[in-house]
Amino acid sequence: MTYKDNALKLFSLNSNLELAQKISDETGIPLGKINSRQFSDGEIQINIEESVRGFDIFIVQSTSYPVNTYLWELLIMIDACKRASANTVNVVMPYYGYARQDRTASPREPITAKLVANMLTTAGADRILTLDLHAVQVQGFFDIPADNLFTVPLFAEYYQEKGLVGDDVVVVAPKNSGIKRARSLAEYLESPLAIVDYPDDDQKRENGYVIGDIDNKNVILIDDILNTGKTFSSAAAIAKDAGAKNVYAVASHGLFTPGAAARLNAADISEVLVTDSVKTDTPKPDTINYLSAAPLLAHAIIRIHKNQPVSPLFQYNKSAD
Repeated sequence: MTYKDNALKLFSLNSNLELAQKISDETGIPLGKINSRQFSDGEIQINIEESVRGFDIFIVQSTSYPVNTYLWELLIMIDACKRASANTVNVVMPYYGYARQDRTASPREPITAKLVANMLTTAGADRILTLDLHAVQVQGFFDIPADNLFTVPLFAEYYQEKGLVGDDVVVVAPKNSGIKRARSLAEYLESPLAIVDYPDDDQKRENGYVIGDIDNKNVILIDDILNTGKTFSSAAAIAKDAGAKNVYAVASHGLFTPGAAARLNAADISEVLVTDSVKTDTPKPDTINYLSAAPLLAHAIIRIHKNQPVSPLFQYNKSAD
């Protein structure tokens, strides 16, 4: 796909230059020239080194580690574009940091996902494009258009090509909060669904059990965020104890905080699959495999710019244009 339109410009900040370059390659739109640097006290300065006046601007930035630095870099870039008379400023956030703080779970807690939405809007963003929000209700925190793309169709296509489909495969939610995501993948693969659950008020992962039949089955564990690796490693152990033949793990966003790689290497998991929504310098498990979200995001960017519906991408396939 090569898209030529003199009214669109694509920029990348520092969180995930590799993904931004892939999006650029997919669309045929070169990355714009900017200079982002920090003063000795940590202040961020951004200079846009080409005109953006009258253009529709798309800024690629995940707010992953270091979350606050990348968030402020994004806010400052939005402000710079608005002050330079950009026509629209569209934020492409493959990973939306703070999305897990989407409600007041206990007294006197903030709803930081809403705060971040307010900050992006106040800075001047006209639209948000993101990938697999931790909680879909975060989409409603915005008073501007916000498109939340799903990775499950991408994962389904990958496993279909590997032959992991049908009754020989069971898709397993590694915790009961992930049932909806697991059910979606199971429907694509025409496979049964199971859940790893824990006794009431029991925080010990070793006491978990499987609801569903996975004996002598290939198991696919699915979650949205792979952070410490504890959820997957515990669920894999429980699944193997329940008779699982092989265990695969898939997540939308691979944060891989320190210790995650060693924990996953010690687990009996045949493959860990994530998208490239997050770029980290921490060690990765030996079984890691990446699936690029660049084609999906590239098609969404073009559709948004052409005022076309994004909904066809919810059932994404490579022939979409």
